[in-house]
Amino acid sequence: MNRFPLKVSGAVARVADSALGPHQTAVIRIGFSATWLLFLLREFPHRQELYGPDGPWDWDLADQLVGSNGAFTALLWSDGQGWFEALYLLAVVWSVLLLLGWRTRTMSVLFMVGVLSLQNRSVFMGDGGDNVLHLMSVYLVFTRCGQVWSLDARRARRADEARARGERPRDRTGPALWGVLGFLLLLATLAGRMDGDRFVPALLWAVWLAQALWWLVGRYARTPQPRGLLDVVANIVHNGALLVIMAEACLIYATAGWYKIQGSRWQDGTAVHYPLHLEYFSPWPALSDLLTASGTLVMLVTYGTVAVQVAFPFTLFNRRVKNVLLALMITEHAVIAVVLGLPFFSLAMIAADAVFLPTSFLRRLGNAFGRTYAGVRTRTLRIPPSRTRADGAPVPVPRTGSPGEPVDHMDQVDQVDRVDREEPAGRGPTVPAPGKAPGTRP
Repeated sequence: MNRFPLKVSGAVARVADSALGPHQTAVIRIGFSATWLLFLLREFPHRQELYGPDGPWDWDLADQLVGSNGAFTALLWSDGQGWFEALYLLAVVWSVLLLLGWRTRTMSVLFMVGVLSLQNRSVFMGDGGDNVLHLMSVYLVFTRCGQVWSLDARRARRADEARARGERPRDRTGPALWGVLGFLLLLATLAGRMDGDRFVPALLWAVWLAQALWWLVGRYARTPQPRGLLDVVANIVHNGALLVIMAEACLIYATAGWYKIQGSRWQDGTAVHYPLHLEYFSPWPALSDLLTASGTLVMLVTYGTVAVQVAFPFTLFNRRVKNVLLALMITEHAVIAVVLGLPFFSLAMIAADAVFLPTSFLRRLGNAFGRTYAGVRTRTLRIPPSRTRADGAPVPVPRTGSPGEPVDHMDQVDQVDRVDREEPAGRGPTVPAPGKAPGTRP
């Protein structure tokens, strides 16, 4: 009977002491920001028809719809061409910065503003993946998605190294960015631009005040207890948001599977045949004809799709079965991207599926990417595999980390750059002569 309270207390301590799934949330951040960025870049020539003044869903219709449902969109703050172009370009910039992990807390909020502003401006544009992106952009605000594979993680490591050397690093960019955004938020509120739905304005102000409190505690607190309390609150919020993201992904698959079961075409095994012969979903007609040539294959794919979607939420507690179904679903979305011509829907769903990927697999993937990037960087700079310092001591090639430890490839580039800075300019590496002590001239 004593084991249950111990397990409960251990689980509570784990939820409060650490932000779970750092690699999973990093993949979600990268996946959704990359999906939105690629969509904005691909539709850049057609942006006027999709979300701008030249679209069939004009500014007056959008204003009437937003007035009735209270949705948030900054595009309706003005009907000018300049405002639309500026906000579209800002949405691109915010996606890039979130992808790189620069000021992830602030960029996640701005990323959400960009997604909601464009999607709520023209609600009939999208292929299903926009709904997933719409929801996940809100959930990302509550996560600590920059713990690994981000510029924020690299900056935090450098700050820890500076403190270990006795220095006191100061962040000037964060307070400046906080002040500018707070001023703009205040102007928008006083101008009545936040009079619609109260959720988004309240969320913006809450995050802004939380950032202020975080900075004040970090700057002026004389004991570590206040900062520890803020860390506990942030971890609980992060873990709750991560749980919501997982539940949302399961809900998407469960509802999709159960709705398919009710359809007669899914029951007789012919549902996959029809979209492959629609002109809108057939970018490769020859490939579609090849896939539908076999009735047995169509039946297997139809029944297999329903079975995987319905069964997936029930396999989360069995790691092996869950990983198999996860691989099948990711493969299915990759096929949909190519065969049906829905790349952004597939990318959004794959990014949502990434929350269930094993941590060991993500670490190996990150290490492999880090080694590849460092190797390309080294070959580009023409750095030999072994070097020596000016004093004759060998300089090892940048490591990729110990087994099982996440590695930031940006740190590897920093190591290469430090090797270059430590090498004296104008002469090659000094190698000690036989019989001489290291560091003496031959």
